[in-house]
Amino acid sequence: MATTIQKWGSLSKTFGRKNVVSIRRLLHDGPDTLEELLDRHVVKREKSLDDDEEELLARQRLLTTRREALSLYRDIIRATRFFMWPDSRGVLWRDILRENARKEFEEARFEKDPETVNRLLIGGRDAVQSALEKLAEKQRQQIEKERGGGGDGR
Repeated sequence: MATTIQKWGSLSKTFGRKNVVSIRRLLHDGPDTLEELLDRHVVKREKSLDDDEEELLARQRLLTTRREALSLYRDIIRATRFFMWPDSRGVLWRDILRENARKEFEEARFEKDPETVNRLLIGGRDAVQSALEKLAEKQRQQIEKERGGGGDGR
């Protein structure tokens, strides 16, 4: 490698200063200016998609959000199994939570805006996670209370 560079270096000296740039260009075959470098490596050109490709991408996004929504709904149903106590009317919280989840999913069923759908999915995931964390904390407190620890944090 070093001999090749020396060879090109000596050739550039023999051809004069004018041809040094073209010989160096042959060496690394890269861009001459910063703009060329940016155009080649940073600036990405938009591909024009025909209608079929756009429809395919839209379907893939729809299927992805549909899959995520179904996954969230299943997680909600699984999480409601832990809410087995009745409310003031005698109805199990499990049934109330499932009914409310079903109603909210039905209301958002025909939402087309991807940003809104993603916001709803993220909000739903956060709500399920928060409810389960609160339930776990209450159960820990109840266990400590039954053990007689009184909540000293152990």
